[in-house]
Amino acid sequence: MANVGVTRRPSVGLLQAGVSVVTLGGIVLWASRQHAPHVPLDGRALFELAMALALYAGVTALRAERWHAILRRSNLERRRSDVYGLTLVGYMGNNVLPARAGDLMRVVLVGGPRRLALGTVIAERMLDVGALAVVFSVVVGLRRLDWGPLPYLAGVGAILALALLVLIRLRRLSRFRDWLGPVVVATRSLLSGPGVALLALSVVLWLLESSVYLAVGGAVGIHLGATGALYVMALTNLSALIPAGPGYVGTYDAAVLLALRSLGLPALGYLLVLRFVLFVPITVAGFAVFLRRQARRDT
Repeated sequence: MANVGVTRRPSVGLLQAGVSVVTLGGIVLWASRQHAPHVPLDGRALFELAMALALYAGVTALRAERWHAILRRSNLERRRSDVYGLTLVGYMGNNVLPARAGDLMRVVLVGGPRRLALGTVIAERMLDVGALAVVFSVVVGLRRLDWGPLPYLAGVGAILALALLVLIRLRRLSRFRDWLGPVVVATRSLLSGPGVALLALSVVLWLLESSVYLAVGGAVGIHLGATGALYVMALTNLSALIPAGPGYVGTYDAAVLLALRSLGLPALGYLLVLRFVLFVPITVAGFAVFLRRQARRDT
């Protein structure tokens, strides 16, 4: 069994790297045929960028609060300051390491039973997918825009979930079912009144994140509008579910370009600034928190 686990990891990494390389190659080819982007650095643009960074900090705080609530419901009581710090560490790991390793870092660093902690992260992802699907479906219905990869992702997810359910029912995966028990505790608890409240909170935080996309558009001279910002935000984050390299290289960028093309808007300058706002400061902050935690452990 150990050999099986070892041989699978490189193949998953190769798949993610392959998806990123192919997608990024297509983006570079497309970008080479575009006009050089113009990003203004006047006072208005800098103010819009500052607003985008402040709004994203607020979104990150809401995510930390949501995880804190999920941890408490799973009987994993942790200090709020620790949860906030580990949320930043998770973003840092996802942005610089493959296979969403930042989520696994959170599982290890938060302490407690590993499978129970893993379940809280999975519950977060379930809430995100549900909230994003609702927002995206409403916006696409209102503006009659491109559905992007959502139908394909939904189809693949439904097939995999059905296959897993059938195998469990046939008792072919009885040992896996036993292992899975603690993992699904947090997700099962979402089927309740507090779970609905967490889903509502998830919708709110994604709506708030769309304002970051709107502010970035203002900084580069692109008028997205509220529904346009919601569309770009939802499509790009749903596309992040596709296996890719660190920082969702390639898949995220392609989704931004597809969304803006559907809206008839220029994309290259917007993509570069959006990448900076969403990935650079939070990665630096998460790395600083991680180093501080490691220094405290060593003393």
